[in-house]
Order: sequence, then structure tokens, then C-alpha cells
Amino acid sequence: MAQIDKVHVIQRRLIADDRGWFLKAITGTEEGISTHTGEVYLTMGKSGQSKGGHYHPEAVEWFTLIKGNAILKLEDMVTHERMDIEMSLEKAITVFVPNNVAHIVENTSNEEFILLAYTDKLYNPKDTIPYIIKD
Repeated sequence: MAQIDKVHVIQRRLIADDRGWFLKAITGTEEGISTHTGEVYLTMGKSGQSKGGHYHPEAVEWFTLIKGNAILKLEDMVTHERMDIEMSLEKAITVFVPNNVAHIVENTSNEEFILLAYTDKLYNPKDTIPYIIKD
């Protein structure tokens, strides 16, 4: 069999609401993918909106902003220490967020942002705990 015969298209589900959209690019369950792969996803946030507002007792994540400007707000769930990180494509960075650190991404521009993210675990609603970081 030719390699090109192994090519296949995987339908994805775009989840949209008033804040923007969310799309998983890799779930870790794809045929031929390594068993230790987590999830790769994109999320879009409209101007004046925030995405996130939770923490994970188990999962860790890496965030890279690929469009727009945003502030990644973080809070340690044990010590309650806080950190704000400015993100933009012009200042290309990837931020590693360990487990038990609450996170929310606030759009700080007049255009939408697009955030590329990777998490080491498959989605589990029991590992996503809502938490609002207060100013």
C-alpha cells in the first residue's frame, strides 16, 4: 500500500459561544498516534472577552498566543501567589502552566486573539475546576 493511501480526514467539532470559539486539533486518540500524546487545541477570544477561568489538579498545559494580544493571569491554588504574563505574536513565547495553577486569558486588544495550547492529559471534566482570579 502506498503511503498516500493511509491519508485520512478527521472531522473536528468547533465549539462557539459569545466569547469566541474552541477547536481541538489533536486529542491523543487518533489512529497511529503515540499513547503518551495529550491534546493540542486552539481557542479564540473576542475583544474584551476572557477564556479559561479554571485550574487542573492533574493536567499541565503549554500556551502560545498566535494572534492578537492578551494577558495570561495565573494563581497558585496552594499559595495564592499570582502572576500576569503579557502575550502577543510579536513577543512570541510559550508559557508552561503546571497543575493546580488557575489560569485565564484576557483579550487586551481590539481584535480577536488565537491561542494554541497543548495539554498532557486527555480532557476529563473532573480535572477542570472553575476558578475566577479576582483583581
